[in-house]
Amino acid sequence: MSLALALGGCAGAVSTQTAAVVAPAPATFWEGFRDHPHGYLTAENTPNAANFLPPPPAEGSLREQADIAAYREMRALEGTERWAIARADNEIETPGAPRAFDCALGFKFEPEKMPTLTLLMGKMLGDLEMIQTPAKKGYFRKRPFVVEPLPTCIAPESWLAASGSYPSGHSALGWAWSLVLAELAPDRADAILRRGLAYGESRAVCGVHYPSDVEAGRIVGATIVTRLKADPAFQADFARAKEEFEAARAAATEATAACPASLTRQPW
Repeated sequence: MSLALALGGCAGAVSTQTAAVVAPAPATFWEGFRDHPHGYLTAENTPNAANFLPPPPAEGSLREQADIAAYREMRALEGTERWAIARADNEIETPGAPRAFDCALGFKFEPEKMPTLTLLMGKMLGDLEMIQTPAKKGYFRKRPFVVEPLPTCIAPESWLAASGSYPSGHSALGWAWSLVLAELAPDRADAILRRGLAYGESRAVCGVHYPSDVEAGRIVGATIVTRLKADPAFQADFARAKEEFEAARAAATEATAACPASLTRQPW
């Protein structure tokens, strides 16, 4: 009996020690561009946007004229709620960037509670860069604020002025994120997809892209998701991300406000 009690005591001690060892550590994330995670895809298995995107509108074409007119008209949004949202939507590199979808999800996107989903969405930016870069360089289209300097919702840095406007990377990632989130919360799909569209439209509101850049970006965004769905590593992460998302949503005690009315219509 003494031996049994001793063994039981040891087992209890081991169990306590084990529990202490396996206690989940706080999630750690990247901070921004310099330490941003790479994507799921490799150069060998990544779609090339230059091979499937049509070229941007030809100079002098009716479509280009419409782009320019929209750019000029949207400068009138300066100082409005929509302008402020466009400025906030410029954030794309940090783990908290998907918080732009809070109003559509109905609860707060907290990276610490959904680390796998946060990393999954972050890695999609790496895949976007690989897919879109050939088109950005090959088609090189000057950004609207470079062609015609007018107010923008952000202070454009030199690298932005030097990068191609077509397609819009923010629009691509916003649409890709919305497709992923809509699959995780199909009952909120309408609101999520509207927010994904608005995330791209913010680039035109901001004055750093033309509408046709935004629309091309959405094609790239859909391409990202389609390709990633065939990737085993993405599939595994998505399954785990779904569990995290559902647990976080069930535990949420405070609903977020509905998306602002200024996001419910296309601004051009």
